[in-house]
Amino acid sequence: MSGVIGRWFRLAVLSLVSALVAVNASAATEVKGARIWPAPDHTRLVLDVGAPVTHNIFALANPDRLVIDIRDATLSANLSQLELAGSPIRRIRTAPRNGTDLRVVLDLESEIKPRSFQLEPNQQYGHRLVLDLVGEAGAEQVATPQPTLSDDASGKRDIIVVIDAGHGGEDPGAIGPRGSREKDVVLRLAKTLAELIESKPGYAARLTRSGDYYIPLRERTLLARRHNADLFVSVHADAFRTPQPRGASVFALSQRGATSETARWLARTENRSDLIGGSGGVSLDGKDDTLAGVLLDLSMTASINASIGVGDYILRQLDQVTRLHKPGVEQAAFVVLKSPDIPSILVEAGFISNPDEELNLGSSNYRRKLAQAVFSGIEDYFDHTPPPGTLVAWQKRQGTQGVSHYQIRRGDTLSAVARDNQTTVSELMRFNGLSNDRVVVGQTIRIPAS
Repeated sequence: MSGVIGRWFRLAVLSLVSALVAVNASAATEVKGARIWPAPDHTRLVLDVGAPVTHNIFALANPDRLVIDIRDATLSANLSQLELAGSPIRRIRTAPRNGTDLRVVLDLESEIKPRSFQLEPNQQYGHRLVLDLVGEAGAEQVATPQPTLSDDASGKRDIIVVIDAGHGGEDPGAIGPRGSREKDVVLRLAKTLAELIESKPGYAARLTRSGDYYIPLRERTLLARRHNADLFVSVHADAFRTPQPRGASVFALSQRGATSETARWLARTENRSDLIGGSGGVSLDGKDDTLAGVLLDLSMTASINASIGVGDYILRQLDQVTRLHKPGVEQAAFVVLKSPDIPSILVEAGFISNPDEELNLGSSNYRRKLAQAVFSGIEDYFDHTPPPGTLVAWQKRQGTQGVSHYQIRRGDTLSAVARDNQTTVSELMRFNGLSNDRVVVGQTIRIPAS
């Protein structure tokens, strides 16, 4: 009998041990995949994890390495298959540690400054552990660009428009019913807008991002300041929980957002010397808080008013190529609009959550019409209020502006208007973002200089 009891006891212990092992294995978090997003000033490595994890990172030298220890984790992805081109990573190695943990080692080309954080699930990905590998000098290594001069013999500077494609990299933005990702659509739209701007004498375009990577929101406004921007345009695609809403919108910063931003900037003493630095701004260096606050409020108010002004011009042009969600410029406290000295607008090109508009936004021809409308509005604004020292301002003084306007009357045809203004139908269509030669009474079209 004692032998039977002994065997039963040993089986019970083995069963208990097996159960504990199974529980321990099930408690381990699985690292299921990884992605790398190289950007000009940093590289982002993202690890897909089954749940939030406890981790530790540290750097080693000679040779340069970064070690990531993840507690209670197992690896089911093949990290050696990641494309490392364009990143500072030469090789990725992994190994179990202490029986329950996972160690990931990044062999590096050079020394980096690492930072790590975790992201909650979004529409496309689950829980993620994010590691940013920042070069030793980081974004500070980017040289301050010099003002661009027009090819015109006058030597006047170009109007600089910084175009910001929203989201990017690990942040897909909104996702349409057909799977279109906002980050992809707006990057294509931003590049088309930049091409149109660059093709116009007296204008220069700069992109905050030219590829699929993420830039922090504050950094986007700082990039505009580094480029001495005259205007900052952030491009997005709207979304709603139901598919019915549609139409384009333009946003400027709200006064409430401006008030909170004034306090934030004044609290950061390291920014005071170039707080209103942009294009022809004034310095707050050496000013007491009261005077600095007054100057900053004045600058912020002027920037908001200018933003609403350019937004109005853009809405008029957008109204000719697409439906508007709201007839006027809306105001909200978007972080990317909180520049104290640069007029800044956010353009929602349409609702990607609406099946028809998602389809339109996927069309290069439609995106070009949207981009042309946005640029036409920008031109209209700067034709009326050109920044001092620019070619457009010089042309206005000389009476040689490169654009005029004509309102279609009864009996007019586009070919007749082209003939009367010594241009071609195709040029008028291109200049106004028209898909055909049909015009309607009351429509205002822009006429390029002959």
